[in-house]
Amino acid sequence: MGEIHQTAIIEEGATVHPDAEIGPFCVIGKDVTLAANVTLKSHVAVDGKTGIGRGTIIYPFASIGHAPQDLKYKGEKSELLIGENCVIREHVTVNPGTEGGGMRTRIGDNCLLMIGAHVAHDCQVGNNVILVNNATLGGHVELGDFVIIGGLSAVHQFVRIGEHAMIGGASGVETDVIPFGSATGNRAVLGGLNLTGMKRRNFSRDDIHALRSAYKYLFSTDGTFAERCKSLPAEYSAFPSVQTVLKFINEETKRGFCQPE
Repeated sequence: MGEIHQTAIIEEGATVHPDAEIGPFCVIGKDVTLAANVTLKSHVAVDGKTGIGRGTIIYPFASIGHAPQDLKYKGEKSELLIGENCVIREHVTVNPGTEGGGMRTRIGDNCLLMIGAHVAHDCQVGNNVILVNNATLGGHVELGDFVIIGGLSAVHQFVRIGEHAMIGGASGVETDVIPFGSATGNRAVLGGLNLTGMKRRNFSRDDIHALRSAYKYLFSTDGTFAERCKSLPAEYSAFPSVQTVLKFINEETKRGFCQPE
């Protein structure tokens, strides 16, 4: 059985699993749902229609599920869903969705949000994502699985960052970053591929080599980017990692694509 500190405030209507632990001076709103083994350390404020998955730990002074910082938000009953086994550190802020963005903000499983990170309204964050200290996501941002956003970095509204991509610290990301990409800079530019991440996650040698060749072709200077995407040689495009990149490029983008300098 979990423990609820006597100073915690839980509004009537909240759903708290018997195994959840709620520390001193936490405040839980009436539409909040806490799954088994959720731990709120202390001074955590959770509000709105917010669901927090099994095993997630939230540290002091985090603000979860409160109204979005969006002037178009008019109090609609949007929601925030946080997955299982996430770690949300001190002073993190996460906002629910809005009517203009599908009414839902979602964070996947096994994510780490370090001190001061911010996830704005209508963001869709995959599994195993890391936001380093003070990383900021604008509204409607999409992050694929295993994305890492470096400390003090900011991602513009509506930007997509593909799975396994890496954003260096203190970067400003204004355009979509391809899966497996590595981007950095005050106005981020594509610096290559996150090969270290691919090796750590046991991508095959052949897959990595094919992706490197495809990357050189896609971001060469011959023709336009769209033409190069359509004419990519079949010897590269047959590999799973390259197929992932092509699928990402062919999906709708509102911000264009991050390119090499």
